[in-house]
Order: sequence, then structure tokens, then C-alpha cells
Amino acid sequence: MRKLLAFNLILCLLAGCQSEQASVPEKSPDQEQLNYPIPVAATVGMVADLVKNVGREYVDVTQIMGSGVDPHMHKASRDDVQTIMNSDMVFYSGLMLEGKMADTLIKVARTKPVFAVTELIDPKSLLEPDDFNGHYDPHVWMDVATWSLCVDAAKDALSQYDPRHAEVYQKNADEYKQQLKTLHEYGLKTIKSIPENSRILITSHDAFNYFGRAYGLEVLGVQGISTESEAGLKRINELVDLLVAKNVKAVFVESSVSKKNITALIDGAKAQGHEIVIGGELFSDAMGEAGSYEGSYMGMLDHNFTIVARALGGTAPEKGMQGKLTP
Repeated sequence: MRKLLAFNLILCLLAGCQSEQASVPEKSPDQEQLNYPIPVAATVGMVADLVKNVGREYVDVTQIMGSGVDPHMHKASRDDVQTIMNSDMVFYSGLMLEGKMADTLIKVARTKPVFAVTELIDPKSLLEPDDFNGHYDPHVWMDVATWSLCVDAAKDALSQYDPRHAEVYQKNADEYKQQLKTLHEYGLKTIKSIPENSRILITSHDAFNYFGRAYGLEVLGVQGISTESEAGLKRINELVDLLVAKNVKAVFVESSVSKKNITALIDGAKAQGHEIVIGGELFSDAMGEAGSYEGSYMGMLDHNFTIVARALGGTAPEKGMQGKLTP
């Protein structure tokens, strides 16, 4: 069964298909032999944070890609492979986000359960940009309501592996989804406070399409969906003209992407007599520093909502929804 699923995953990736099949063990392990907390590996911070909130004291989650690491470009190191092999379960985001780790995940899926947390999202809810070669945009965590569906994927995986604590995982998942609902409502309120003609979000790369769709912003990235794509001079000039024509006052850099293209926009607009400032640094493909509020999914999105709203003329508390943002 596991070999068949792994083989299907290989075929899926080679064919560029739209969904990824998680590896699921034929049955849960002997409950008497389970060690707690269950050692779990998670690729990116958003996934690690999700699994921690669902598993709590019954899981010990090791995050593979840290703060500021670009998952589009990350190749599994020897230490990464060792972390994965030392874990009983592996969680990843999916939708080709961790493209360069695909080979590693495929190999591991032959011997232990590997789960894509985005597997329960209805494809109708996913974006398929024209410039992404027939693949879905993987940045679904930018829409809190859609990302909350991934909570159930983590809950189902943990419950199947550790049915003894299935009720606990269900309770934890329900509580966390309620927190995410509050965060989503904060995002809707704060972004709506921006004057309508100022709801234009320009960032380093196209990681914010779900953010724009969910919260009512026109989003433009200098680079494409993946940071592997280079921003051409034509794209830079087009965005500079738009910035000037629409009198955009602020653009944004990202914590895991080079600032050079945003600097080029600012310089280009200045050459046309239009002053633009950097509205702040947003978290896109990676969360903030471990141990900080921004190093959690709640803090990451709270930061983004608050920074964008305040920079574009809206109203939001300086320290965010929970008063915890780093000044």
C-alpha cells in the first residue's frame, strides 16, 4: 500500500498534476509501542505551528526550514534528511511549495507516513495563475479561512496514527480553528479600513494572491509565484508606471526574498518625481524568528494585516490584534 502511494506521488509530480497524494500507513502502529511525545518533522513554519496546535503535548515537532528560508529554493541538507529519518511522521505544505525537496519526501514516504496538510482543500478554492505552468498557487496560508481547512488534515493524520488520543486532537483542532476565525475577522476589518483607491499591495513576489482575494486587495508581485523567476526590466517599468499613475505611497519587502527588486521600483518612481516608501517587511514564505509572536502563524498574519493596513492609510492597533507585535 505504502509503495503504491509513493509511486502515485512520483507519477503525480512527474506529470505536474494538481494535487499531491499523502502517504498513509496501512494501519496505525501498535499503540503500546508509541513513544510520547511523537517525534514529528515539518517542512515550513506554518505547517510546524499547525501541527503543534493540534498535537500539543503529544507531539514534538522539529521544523526543517527556519525563519527567513525560502522554501521554493530549499534543497534538503544532510541534517534535514537526518531530522526526517528520526521522526515518526512527516508533514509538509504541498502544492509544489517544497519542490526541491520532492525527491526526499518521495523516498521517506516508502517507510513512514508523510502528509500534505493542503490535501483537504477543495481545488475549486485554489488559484491557478497563468504564469505558474498549470500548477496551483501554494501560498494558501495567506487566506486564514482556507488555511483553517488544513487543521483538519493534521487532526485526521494524528488521529489515524494515534487513535488513543483522537478526541484530544479533535478538541485541540476545534479550539485552534476558533482562534483562526477571530484572526480572519480581524484581517477583514483592518484591510477594509484602507481607503478603497489605496488597496493596492505591491510586494517582492506573488505570494499574496490568496491574501488579496480574501481581504479585498489588488496584489502585484515583482517576481512570479516562485522566487526562481527573475523580474525583468519590462515588469519593473510596468509597475513603476502603475505606482505613479495610481499615486501608490508604499510598497512592501518580504522577509525571505531579496529586496533588490523593490528598491528598483522605488528608484524608478523617484526618477519620475514620485516618492514611495517601504511600508514594512511582510512575512510570506517563512514566519518570524522562533520564539517570537511573529514566529507563530497567528503572529505572522496579525503582523501582515496590521502593517499593510497602517501603511496604506487604514486603521489598526500599532501592536496588532493581540497587542503582541514587536515594535
